[in-house]
Amino acid sequence: MTLKYYQDNAQTFFDGTVNVDMSSLYETFTRHLAPGARVLDAGCGSGRDAKAFLAMGYQVEAFDASSAMVELAREHTGLPVQLMTFADVDWKEEFHGIWCCASLLHVPAVELTGVMRRLADALKPGGVWYVSFKYGDGERELDGRRFTDMDELGLSILVQDIVGIEVVKLWITQDKRPQRNEVWLNVILSKNLALR
Repeated sequence: MTLKYYQDNAQTFFDGTVNVDMSSLYETFTRHLAPGARVLDAGCGSGRDAKAFLAMGYQVEAFDASSAMVELAREHTGLPVQLMTFADVDWKEEFHGIWCCASLLHVPAVELTGVMRRLADALKPGGVWYVSFKYGDGERELDGRRFTDMDELGLSILVQDIVGIEVVKLWITQDKRPQRNEVWLNVILSKNLALR
C-alpha cells in the first residue's frame, strides 16, 4: 500500500519535499560526526538529505524502497542510490551516522524492533543515528500510506529492546513544510562504544 503510494506519487512527493529547509535537524545530527564520516540515508525519498550531507563532505550511501523515488534521488544527488528495503539491510558496523528522516514511520509496529536492530548493526560503535516519527501513539492509514506514530514513551520502550543503543536527545518540532501543521518526534540515538 505505502510503496504503491510512492510509486504513483513520486514526482509530487519529490516536488513537495526536495526544497524543505532541514538545516536545524542536520546541525543537531552532524555535530556528532567527524569530517568525512560515512553516513547512510535510509529511506532517502527525494535524496534531499543525502545531497546535503554529500555537500558537507560526508561519504554518503542512500537507499529507498520505491524504484520511482530511487530514480529521482539518483538524478538529484548524482549518487548510486540503491533500490532496497529495510529488510535488505545487512551491513555490519559500516556507518558513523545513520539518517532515518520520516522513513521508519512506514514500518509496521510489529516489525520495527527487528528493522531497528538491523540498522543498529550497521552503525559503528560510537556512531550516531537520527530517527523521526509523526508524534502520536499507534498505527493508522492515511491517503494510501500506513504510519506507525511514536511518542516519548513508545520510543523509550522501543529503544530498550535494542542492545547498545541509547537516546542522546529527543525533541518535538513542527512540520517544516508550508501549510502543514503536523508535529514530529525527533531523536538522536548513539551506539555504545563498549560494544567493540
